[in-house]
Amino acid sequence: MGNSVLGGRLSAGSSGGTITKFYTSTAWIEGRAEAQLDHVAGWDGVRHIAAFPDLHLGKYGPVGCAVLADRIYPQLIGNDIGCGMSLFQLDLPARKLKLEKALRRIRVLDDAVHVDHGERLGEVGLPADTFAQSLGTIGGGNHFCEVQTLAACDADMKLDKALTYLLVHSGSRGLGNAVFGDLPSGAFSGMTPDDAAQYLQGHDHAVRWASLNRRIIAERAAEALRADLCLITDAPHNLLEPRDGGWLHRKGAAKADMPLVPLAGSRATASYLLRPVAHENALASTAHGAGRRYDRSSMHGRVRAKRSDIEAMQRTPFGGRVVCEDRDLLIEEAPLAYKSSQAVVADLEATGAATPVATFHPLLTFKKTRTENRT
Repeated sequence: MGNSVLGGRLSAGSSGGTITKFYTSTAWIEGRAEAQLDHVAGWDGVRHIAAFPDLHLGKYGPVGCAVLADRIYPQLIGNDIGCGMSLFQLDLPARKLKLEKALRRIRVLDDAVHVDHGERLGEVGLPADTFAQSLGTIGGGNHFCEVQTLAACDADMKLDKALTYLLVHSGSRGLGNAVFGDLPSGAFSGMTPDDAAQYLQGHDHAVRWASLNRRIIAERAAEALRADLCLITDAPHNLLEPRDGGWLHRKGAAKADMPLVPLAGSRATASYLLRPVAHENALASTAHGAGRRYDRSSMHGRVRAKRSDIEAMQRTPFGGRVVCEDRDLLIEEAPLAYKSSQAVVADLEATGAATPVATFHPLLTFKKTRTENRT
């Protein structure tokens, strides 16, 4: 099923939807993930799939792709509806950041939030009690809040190398789970807009909630660091949108019909700011991160868990630090679990999907300070 494609070009296929692969033959792509691509291409109503170099195996379909279909398949979005990344510039010079002090202060992100965000929720069109207790919290998995330094950028970007930057990766927390858990029977077989009316409303709420959540996380981090912040870009990568008379599903594929899109690396590799290229087969999408090489469970057999190894994983090759006291999560999110972000970006350039305009190095990565409440 589907079509075999290399370098962002379509080739003749047999049946089902077409697939455009925005990665080269040197990309680290697991065969099972490509098998999932072919499987999804054969679903009823699937027209076209754009697959990116961060592609990896997912639960219901591959992560790192955009799927245009005549029907709505909520499993292609998953439960973390609206998950995405927001990049901010801080007015804090890197030379003034005292790392040990910042490590202590940023731990506030794991504290309970005792702020009434009802007005903020109203501003984005949501009821004041919409999972308000979770706003401003990161969650587990691959989510994080990271202070970064600017290593390089194009001259026309006019970004200040002396300042620090903040990259936030989080989603809709319990709200997205609730929406996904309330699907009607048979939803995974594909829904019409009429069948999906309740889901679409909940989905749109979760997308708005997730964007606000990233903003509040960033505000909490900036306050802890005694800094002000300015949004550079906010790009969701798990969402559904109407497009060309059909429905565009993005799962781990960043919304790219905007000037700039962040791409996250691992703690051991750089992150990037991308300028998307309007490639006709990219479905207004691009890669959102380095993408996993190894699944979470297998990481426990690939990484040693001695105390010295755990301590080493809390430091980065760039001289940065990682705040994560959940031992299992630290192992599952170790740099070995991820592909090279540099290689991912190189493939995006080679296949005409996006070009990098700035490179960032991790300085302080916050994940979590407790082992309970893993989500």
